[in-house]
Amino acid sequence: MLHSVVMAGGSGTRFWPQSRKTLPKQLLPLAGEATMLQQTSARNAPLISPEQTWVVTNAVQADATAAQLPDVPRANILVEPCGRNTAPCIGLAAIHLLRQDPDAVMLVVPADHVIRPTETFQKAVQRATDVVANSPETFVLFGVPPTFPSTGFGYIERGGSLSDGTDDAYHVASFREKPDRETATGFLDAGCYYWNCGIFVWRADAILRALEAQQPNISRRLATLRESLGTPDEEAALHREFPQMTSISIDHAVLEHAENVAVLEAPFEWDDVGSWHALERLMGADENRNVIDAPHCGVDTTGCIIRSTEQEHLIGTIGMEDCVIVHTADATLVARKDDENAIKQLVALIEERGYDRFL
Repeated sequence: MLHSVVMAGGSGTRFWPQSRKTLPKQLLPLAGEATMLQQTSARNAPLISPEQTWVVTNAVQADATAAQLPDVPRANILVEPCGRNTAPCIGLAAIHLLRQDPDAVMLVVPADHVIRPTETFQKAVQRATDVVANSPETFVLFGVPPTFPSTGFGYIERGGSLSDGTDDAYHVASFREKPDRETATGFLDAGCYYWNCGIFVWRADAILRALEAQQPNISRRLATLRESLGTPDEEAALHREFPQMTSISIDHAVLEHAENVAVLEAPFEWDDVGSWHALERLMGADENRNVIDAPHCGVDTTGCIIRSTEQEHLIGTIGMEDCVIVHTADATLVARKDDENAIKQLVALIEERGYDRFL
């Protein structure tokens, strides 16, 4: 049976001030009326029922996550006691899935990506499950054909076609870290590299076996947790074992070492919504290259992203060019578009100076 595992514990720092610790970007309606988490869950239906939907989050966001997905059983909202990257996250989900379904197949998806159209995504997932059904030890990734030389994504190099005779599924030849501009341009020109969008399909028992082979620290502690599931010791074991797991991504932990990894060329549109720049891609710009999602009046304002959570608050701009302006009830951001990474530095400074209430 196919289950979805939605990874939803991120902080969304680059979307401050709208994104906060208790209400990060996946819990916000950044790309439509529904929140990104709700869109992710809806996109997986009807392939996956609420009972087979699992969400991994943290204690601060657990209640809001459950409130946004009322059809998902509360027991399926898995709460990490601390962040340990995607390998422990996926391992934790896998042991819970196997308790319910010994033949569980996992569709692992981030909670904060935009994917369109839904029907195309669902057909791609069905294609991936067919690959796993025919080869139960295979780990399937989705690779997005690059449209520009991005330096912000990891890349997957495709090898030869799988033996099923299709032209959309390939063996993985290599994984490449986030490249510099020149290297990214070479990847784009080569035509055999994909963006690694972090969406996976595999059997839960297969990924646990791979973790056992490659990450004994994580595997050993997952085994202890698995024995505690459904017992009075479950919560204590989670808080004892999970923080001691190696903090590592599933790519570094398993996929880069495994030989049985396949990549499907994603037929859907994908955006990781990694920063305020994404609004221009998702919403489009006006004749002045502005993306406006707020009551706004501007003079000599071009190339700006202007957003507000308060529809009764007017934003006025004069002589602004290539800026991000985000207004909320208690904090406002004004930043240059070409230096959005500095938002993370700003958030760190806000915490350092004791303004935690604004985070």
